[in-house]
Amino acid sequence: MVQYSTNSNENAMAESGDQNGVKQSSSKSKKSAGAFRTISEVATLLDVQQHVLRFWETKFTYVKPLKRGGGRRYYRPEDIELLTAIHNLLYTQGYTIKGVQKLFKEQGKAAVVASVDNAASGARPLAQASNQSSVADGTMAPKQRALLESTLHDLKDMRRILKKQP
Repeated sequence: MVQYSTNSNENAMAESGDQNGVKQSSSKSKKSAGAFRTISEVATLLDVQQHVLRFWETKFTYVKPLKRGGGRRYYRPEDIELLTAIHNLLYTQGYTIKGVQKLFKEQGKAAVVASVDNAASGARPLAQASNQSSVADGTMAPKQRALLESTLHDLKDMRRILKKQP
């Protein structure tokens, strides 16, 4: 009959730094700013699903991550800057995909990324800096439209109240 010693198990747990019998994972080292990121890291960074990033690749020709064996995507720092700008335009400034595509076509990649970076740092938002209104070409986002309709309703209510006063 073979007897197993619990000492080897205890030694293994002591070496891993765990006192309670659960192995602790070592903390991952932080990547440098210039390191490539996987799609899951970028998705976590932007707080979007991975399929959204893949979808953006089909809609925005500038989004071209490196693809390695098996189709794994690796994003360069400039790819992440671009994706951050797209995310900001879509989710913060209320642009539609068509509107963002139009901005890229009119202003170019560098100008759009720079404008969004400036807007994030407190400069004038890109929507105000653009010569073309997103309303004029029908690319207004649903959130933006709802906000404008709500404001219009409030203004009409105020006008009605003012007309009632002598």
